[in-house]
Amino acid sequence: MPIQQPSNQIKLTNVSIVRLKKGGKRFEATCYKNKVQEWRNGVETNLDDVLQISNVFVNVSKGQVAPTEDLKKAFGKTEVDEIVKEASPVFVWNWGIVPLSLSCGQQILKKGELQVGEKEREHALNNLWKEIATQVSEKVVDPNTQRPYPVGMIEKAMHEAGFSVKTGKSSKSQVLECIKLLQEKSTLPIQRARMRVRITMPIKDGKRLKEQIHGTAEKVEEDDMAGDEWETILIIDPGQFRVLNELLSSESSALKGKGKIETLTMAGASSDL
Repeated sequence: MPIQQPSNQIKLTNVSIVRLKKGGKRFEATCYKNKVQEWRNGVETNLDDVLQISNVFVNVSKGQVAPTEDLKKAFGKTEVDEIVKEASPVFVWNWGIVPLSLSCGQQILKKGELQVGEKEREHALNNLWKEIATQVSEKVVDPNTQRPYPVGMIEKAMHEAGFSVKTGKSSKSQVLECIKLLQEKSTLPIQRARMRVRITMPIKDGKRLKEQIHGTAEKVEEDDMAGDEWETILIIDPGQFRVLNELLSSESSALKGKGKIETLTMAGASSDL
């Protein structure tokens, strides 16, 4: 006589599991590999592309779907009508298929602990290390030649300085920390690459703010008051970009949307004020 599998059991393989303990119960979600961090970082916004199956489990390895009562208790839902919504995803219970709000799945994804295997963890760390090294190489130069270093030399310096990646943080958020450590503990001489920026605004505002703006520059390449617009091109330390951006933001009322700062050496970065 064949053994009947319980109706609330679903067999899943080759998944990444996110686990959250809430209300004294354990809940798990099954996700596509490498998608959870993308979702947490805002790179991936479609939950359907993150979840392998839109269910909440108590034990993925056994295929056990979370009971409705446990979910209600843990996530503060007491009436089915408060949980049920028109939108997907579809959560499967013993008694049928019901479209529910995203809140449970999103809470698990956002706050839960990602369960990963050793090979997957090693792969993620290696990728994060490479991303950081690549971004550092794009932001620093040899102070003697003003030329960028190859990524391989940056990686060697990172090893020398004892840099270690933090899996809970994005590569972008660790770049400045890495640069600071290389400057302090590596024998590789490095300097933050300078930014070349263009600032434009009406002439009357340019005359008023010119001295303050030029005071942030290491070099003023252009200073043009022709026509009815002031344009200036500056070489600045990257740290001064925020100073300039905040200055134009504070003057946004006076500039009436006609003040602009944009980078000429870093593609795609601009700010209209």
